[in-house]
Amino acid sequence: MMRNKGQRRGTACMNRKLFGTDGIRGLANKHPMTPEIAMKAGMAAGRLFTHGDQLHRVVIGKDTRLSGYMIESALVAGFTAVGMDVFLFGPLPTPAIAMLTRSLRADLGVMISASHNQFEDNGIKFFGPDGLKLSDERESAIEDLMAKGLEEGLAPSRRIGRAKRIDDSQARYIEYAKGTFPKNLTLDGLRIVIDCANGAAYKVAPLILWELGAEVIEIGTEPNGFNINHECGSTFPEAMQRKVRERRADFGIALDGDADRVVMSDEKGNLIDGDQILALIARSWSKTGELQGGGVVGTVMSNAGLERYLGSLNLKLARAPVGDRYVIARMWEGGFNVGGEQSGHIILRDFSTTGDGIVAALQVLGVLAQEKRPASEASQIFEPLPQVIENVRYRNASPLANEKVKERIKDCEARINGAGRIVVRKSGTEPVIRVMAEGDDEKLVRSVVSELVSVIKEVIA
Repeated sequence: MMRNKGQRRGTACMNRKLFGTDGIRGLANKHPMTPEIAMKAGMAAGRLFTHGDQLHRVVIGKDTRLSGYMIESALVAGFTAVGMDVFLFGPLPTPAIAMLTRSLRADLGVMISASHNQFEDNGIKFFGPDGLKLSDERESAIEDLMAKGLEEGLAPSRRIGRAKRIDDSQARYIEYAKGTFPKNLTLDGLRIVIDCANGAAYKVAPLILWELGAEVIEIGTEPNGFNINHECGSTFPEAMQRKVRERRADFGIALDGDADRVVMSDEKGNLIDGDQILALIARSWSKTGELQGGGVVGTVMSNAGLERYLGSLNLKLARAPVGDRYVIARMWEGGFNVGGEQSGHIILRDFSTTGDGIVAALQVLGVLAQEKRPASEASQIFEPLPQVIENVRYRNASPLANEKVKERIKDCEARINGAGRIVVRKSGTEPVIRVMAEGDDEKLVRSVVSELVSVIKEVIA
């Protein structure tokens, strides 16, 4: 079991200008994702995590976006300027960087990725020496240092850091991930489709499955700098589902661009989302006594059907704000070892300090191999309530502060009147308002979402 060696996690976003719910993110080469910001962020984070005269090191990974080269070089300049040695790992999943930060006893880990966003965007995610994403307070401290100027923190000429590329990084993560699969089982005889979203896991994910014995059918494994998440991966699972049906595969896995989230498919091409994955793991681990905390952690977006199903097992669903950092915070607070989001961030504290799509998929495959049942019988655990989610993109200020929007939300909450839920929130990773409603009456749910989306579009027009 991982132990928390770092600072306490925040449970809500603070008023920050650069950091969102998952690091710094934006359109590449536009504020805040410019080389200047990246260099300053490296200098500030380096200053915050270096103490004393001993050697300090930072590990940096990235996904396959064209802009990754630019951001990587700027970060290297920032970290070496404040005296940190930099280990460059190239394209690797985000959870691999979290693991390697701990394994190499680094002071800091950095992942260059905009996760599930298209190639035009990029982002910077920071991990502390414990492999956990930085708290809101730590991220705010980085912003404060960047705003105050960084000249005082520059290292003297003899103490400028070095940068080194590490060649065996993929092998390290492959062995780590394989080690999470039950040792008495193999994937022999299983035909598995893996969609790597042309992203960070395009080399390691197929190899992990193949080395465990599966027949592997790859898609999304030909990155060119521009095609990450483009009509593939967890945000476009249709490609994986279609391939499962075409090749008569036993199982399908679709990762996002940095492989910290996953959705899956049974042999019929039916989608298995994060809520169903949580249900499957909770059921299995509760039987074996491995489940801790008396349930699992989800978010405000988790389907109420999951909550009802867990209740039938005398387990609970603890809800956190959206964002895997906040799920992890709730897990630490409540002693849970399983948590995640409907979108496919699955955090298993026994194995990892952050969402790991590959490890989560291996746990599901382990359950299916143990039960010797097809995925269609074992993975559609509960009947979800009708849930409708629509996104509205905006350009300037968030429309949620508009009085007309606030009043309409109140009206819709009165209409649903305890028969369901409404969640209207600003995304922390892109300029989007997410409108969600769920309840037993699907017609009412769709009507409410349509009404709210219409009023939001009206005020931003």
